Amino acid sequence: MNRENKKKSFEKGYYKNHPCNESFTCRVCGRLVVPEGSGTGHRNHCPYCLASRHLDVEPGDRAAECGGVMEPVAVWVRKNGEWALIHRCRICGALSSNCIAADDNPLKLMSLAVKPVACPPFPLERLEELARLTGCETP
Repeated sequence: MNRENKKKSFEKGYYKNHPCNESFTCRVCGRLVVPEGSGTGHRNHCPYCLASRHLDVEPGDRAAECGGVMEPVAVWVRKNGEWALIHRCRICGALSSNCIAADDNPLKLMSLAVKPVACPPFPLERLEELARLTGCETP
């Protein structure tokens, strides 16, 4: 069996309380990802392309059988102002939230953040008309 695909067995919840000090090769961009520089003991996504792997059902449990690529689809801001990534599994569609890391690609993060503004679900030319129809005041 290929060592990279072999699932390690640890007691339930092991990864919740123990840092993940292992390096891995990103399944999307192929770059080597090392835990140093992330600013956290739980590196769970590639800092270059922001992709992850579907390993957990609950954070740190390693109970997901899927193993699919988790693609970054959005960012959101938590109550404390910290940014987090929203990942969606390409295989099963599961969504998860992950803290951003200190060494994440800032251009990728910003492109995710502005995507809804850059691609609105309505034509921008009709913005004033839509505001009038909905009773919103325009400056």
